Amino acid sequence: MQRSWWRILLAAVLLLSVTVRASADDGAIIDRWYSALLVADRTELSDLLSDDVRMKLEDMGIVQTKQDFIASIDEWQSAVAGAAIRHRIEKSDNGETTVLACYDFPSNDTLMRETFTVSGGRIVASTQTAVAQDCSAY
Repeated sequence: MQRSWWRILLAAVLLLSVTVRASADDGAIIDRWYSALLVADRTELSDLLSDDVRMKLEDMGIVQTKQDFIASIDEWQSAVAGAAIRHRIEKSDNGETTVLACYDFPSNDTLMRETFTVSGGRIVASTQTAVAQDCSAY
């Protein structure tokens, strides 16, 4: 009987370590995302997105495909010139990571809540919602 408890405990510890590792990997992907976004790195952004990603911009009522997103990088590159992006993970569980992100543009800033679903080392879904017109709550 005592042996089966140890097996259950060992299985729980192994499962927890796999979950923690997956969350850490997801966090690294999110960090890469914001670094690439800040410099409008098409290649890195493309590598981070799955081919069938759906990126939902809730405030605008838009859902972008990977191709739509990559096509918008020229416009984004102009907008992000001289900006800073700060982000922190609010929670990460089962492949879904919620981030609070401050986009600090030269003429204004905005606070966003962004949720990423990561699978196989790539972002498969993203939802972006405005939280505030400034980053004072960051």
